[in-house]
Amino acid sequence: MRRFSSRLALLVLAFLSCASSGQRTVLHQKQSPYTLIAVTEDAEGRRYLQFDESGALQSVVRPGQPLKLELPYTRVAMVGLAFVPKPQRILVVGLGGGAMPMFLRAVVPQARIDVVDIDPDVVDVAREYFGFREDERLKAHVADGRAFIEAKRPAYDLIFLDAYGPESIPEHLGTVEFLASVRARLTARGAVVGNVWEDPPNPLFSSMLRTWQAGFRQLYTFEVEANANRIFVGVPFPDKQSREVLASRAQSLEKQRGVPFDLSEMVMRGFADVTGREEPSGQVLKDKPVAPVESRPPTPVP
Repeated sequence: MRRFSSRLALLVLAFLSCASSGQRTVLHQKQSPYTLIAVTEDAEGRRYLQFDESGALQSVVRPGQPLKLELPYTRVAMVGLAFVPKPQRILVVGLGGGAMPMFLRAVVPQARIDVVDIDPDVVDVAREYFGFREDERLKAHVADGRAFIEAKRPAYDLIFLDAYGPESIPEHLGTVEFLASVRARLTARGAVVGNVWEDPPNPLFSSMLRTWQAGFRQLYTFEVEANANRIFVGVPFPDKQSREVLASRAQSLEKQRGVPFDLSEMVMRGFADVTGREEPSGQVLKDKPVAPVESRPPTPVP
């Protein structure tokens, strides 16, 4: 369990002060086994999810309105649907308030969607405060994301990795060995979408970019306007995906699936093919070797 720091205590006080001034109402606040979870609501009915002392917004949701993706990075992340327009199976690692899986459930109703989060309290909060509902095609699983991916299960057409914070990167979810497991869980024409923070605040950004380049045959990035987020899309196949083709597919999604934002414009504005680009300050992230267990002589029995 993470301990409360003085910085965290100050954040909580600032949070409550903000709520008491009428800007947002605090609906829920709890220390889970993994993080401090706080839920607030503004005057327009938007609900906000925040973790620990980073101050970053994890989710902003209008309960009952799944097509309203409020955070810019969640909208840009839907470029994954331009790479795979008709996914049959989708995995989302990192539930938060459930904004992305609820949107995907609405726009690709034929898909089966698994969502995995390590924190059972986050899953409970998504259900109670953000309108997250499971059904025969949308299931939530409480598990470590890596263990879930490495378990034997059918392949996915789209995998979203949304478990990276601005400064807190789960080490075992950032290595090239982990990405190899993710790639092995993809269909032949599938894609992996990652929400990665730039530097600042994420000092590992260059290394994460290098690691994703090492993990996939092709790697594309998409800027999130006026935000420190960058969306990565890795694919296991060698043929190039052009900006124009992806934008055309995105435009079709807008018309056919009722996507209520200009996804094609986001593709055109933010697209970059970084497959072979070198990051001089980045190193490929690898699993730490397991220290050998020291052999000791048996304890004599008196």
